[in-house]
Amino acid sequence: MPLQDDFEAIVRPDEPLAPHTWLHVGGPAEYFAEPRSPDELAALVRRCRDDELPVRILGGGSNILVRDEGVPGVVIRLADPGFADIERLGRRLTAGGGAKLGHLISTAVREGLAGLEALVGIPGTIGGALHGNAGSRGGDVGQWASRATVMTAAGEVVERARDELVFAYRQSSLDELVILSAEFELDEEDPDELTKRMQKQWIVKKASQPLGHQSAGCIFKSPSGLNAGVLIDQAGLKGTRVGGAEVSDRHANFIIAEPGATSHDVLRLIDLVRSRVADRSGVELELEIEVW
Repeated sequence: MPLQDDFEAIVRPDEPLAPHTWLHVGGPAEYFAEPRSPDELAALVRRCRDDELPVRILGGGSNILVRDEGVPGVVIRLADPGFADIERLGRRLTAGGGAKLGHLISTAVREGLAGLEALVGIPGTIGGALHGNAGSRGGDVGQWASRATVMTAAGEVVERARDELVFAYRQSSLDELVILSAEFELDEEDPDELTKRMQKQWIVKKASQPLGHQSAGCIFKSPSGLNAGVLIDQAGLKGTRVGGAEVSDRHANFIIAEPGATSHDVLRLIDLVRSRVADRSGVELELEIEVW
């Protein structure tokens, strides 16, 4: 029996993925699912395992480039409010994997809990942020994580304590299928001071990044001791276009996808940037975004 027949309320076939990503390009998912509870999610995951259907988890879509051909298998998004709860207990905040990182940061600041405010302006969900250890010059999200609850590809729920969590530059040991929730241990501080600090960080980011355009987060990881945006700028690539895709003239590590752009345009521009940077500086840039 087709998957959508057994999960009719939560599964849609041939769902366009472009509207679910920041770049707004790419083809459809073979199946697109929005489960309403962890139990429903587990049942769906187990069915996908039995049917040998590949499964991907879509967070905020800020670090994803979907190919024009689309994505085979099942793309799951934790859009139900039940996956986005944020609760405080003392110096700790617990957040669902589907919660927006921005909501967690604003809650922490309002509650007088310090540490996450340096990450203001980073898009995406808690699950995606932890999986890729999202961060900025002020630190990364993993340094504050004290516990995580995950779901495996077999649909089993497992707790990961702090000593099981390993975070490095834009990567983590949280490679299970789904991050259901996470706990963050923060420092107490005056909410007014935290608000001022967060606002300063936001002003700096807003001035230097194309936050209002059809762009993803940073396209490339910064090599050790170097800055990817600077390397791209030094190669004279700001404003370079391929089809409807353009290297941002505000921050060279961002690509703008204009209306009518295709995923192929973005991929060709990525290849061009990598080639030019390698020719000029000898540095091979590594992607920070995921290509589906």
